[in-house]
Amino acid sequence: MTDTPPTSTPSATNGRSAAPASFIAPAPAEPAAPASPLPGLPSAAALALARAPRSELERAVVRGATPDIAALIGWEFRGINATPPGAPPIARLAGIQKFVKGMFRTDDGRVLGYNCPVVQNVLDGRWQTRPSDAEPKRFGFYTVAPVDPTSRDNEYLHALLLDYGKGGNAAWDITRGLRDYLVQVDADNPDLLLGKAYAAIGPGRVPVGYFLLERWRRAPGRPVAPSRR
Repeated sequence: MTDTPPTSTPSATNGRSAAPASFIAPAPAEPAAPASPLPGLPSAAALALARAPRSELERAVVRGATPDIAALIGWEFRGINATPPGAPPIARLAGIQKFVKGMFRTDDGRVLGYNCPVVQNVLDGRWQTRPSDAEPKRFGFYTVAPVDPTSRDNEYLHALLLDYGKGGNAAWDITRGLRDYLVQVDADNPDLLLGKAYAAIGPGRVPVGYFLLERWRRAPGRPVAPSRR
């Protein structure tokens, strides 16, 4: 493998310029690759964050670095919905504690992402997408772009915004109301990401929880973007 490792972008401040309304990421020759072979199981760091207190997760979001969008394109990431101490295990009971997110570039240059359902085995076990690893179901699409300081969703200016409201999901799809902020936990490690999810209810935004993403594999096949709605 001759790919160069992904690089990170330092955290931005409130003085950053606004992102364009329709963000177009620079087109790399091919998806960036990690500096070392990807492990088959979640790292100790990911598992620790999945069980960390809310205060520690929030601190990690605030101190995180801006992920390099180009380093996300073409990859799928193991996902874990965090369960802080004392919190009810809602994600586990709902069958969504483990999941997969992927990112890809559309023909018109936008960067979109999606979710895949995963077999809910033990948290430190292997990820297996449904109905199969070769042909995973893809749903819950979202756009991936830098946070626009002038928009309603500008809670963390140094994060990327995953906006399900612009992902082309059907009007009846409950994922349309999700807004996720995504940061890189360690500026030197582009493979471990931390997200904070919000639900958009009219003009209001309600925190839903935190989640971890860890680079897993190159996306199988070519994802198909839903038609714009």
